[in-house]
Amino acid sequence: MIENTLLHRFGPLLSIAQLAAILDRSPDGLRISLRTTNEWARRINKARLKIGRRVYFRTCQIAEILSDTSPHGTGN
Repeated sequence: MIENTLLHRFGPLLSIAQLAAILDRSPDGLRISLRTTNEWARRINKARLKIGRRVYFRTCQIAEILSDTSPHGTGN
């Protein structure tokens, strides 16, 4: 459900600004958060894709992370 909505609205790749809007953060705040070494940042960074100098995030992986309701990302 989340994946279909995000794919329809944004396409297969999310820019940092689009991801920040989805997470209700500022783009600069999101960039800073993604530099930390916590589990949440690690999972988001796994969806990261660099094309030239631009950074994108795979929509399907972000949807999976957002669908996960466990506090530690274990899915249980």
